[in-house]
Amino acid sequence: MTHIITETDVEEAALEVLSELGYKILHGPDIAPDGTNPQKQSYSDVFLAERLIEAIDKINPNIPKEAREEAIKKVLRSESQQIVINNQSFHKMLVDGIDVEYRRKDGSIVGDKVWLFDFKNPQNNEFLAVNQFTIVENNNNRRPDIILFINGLPLVSCQPSRVG
Repeated sequence: MTHIITETDVEEAALEVLSELGYKILHGPDIAPDGTNPQKQSYSDVFLAERLIEAIDKINPNIPKEAREEAIKKVLRSESQQIVINNQSFHKMLVDGIDVEYRRKDGSIVGDKVWLFDFKNPQNNEFLAVNQFTIVENNNNRRPDIILFINGLPLVSCQPSRVG
């Protein structure tokens, strides 16, 4: 008797492996705007903004709140109409941090970095795998099987090949 492996079987196996690797697992419909535990304002949201804010606050406690908020705005807005330029800019922020300036109590202005990841202490980052996370853009509905988020930032989208 032949056992057919379904796409759902592959997805569930992948989630199990990710869980064993330390990823927290969430179900996309649960965190959707109309879900039981909404974590995004609309279906067009790709980032998990509250998780991003919490991570930036945790990783950058010595940076003033206003500078951290400015860094979040830089992450969430597109710099260009060209996707390649946006991807390069986003990659630079991930790797090099986000340049910010703020005024100290003595009136001097200081330049600093807001980090999106804690590279020195990886346990300070949140690793999250979400299955069936729906994104609607330009009336196109996309639902990858699994998206991997680190600190609320979507970094990997998995759509297994059909098996069987």
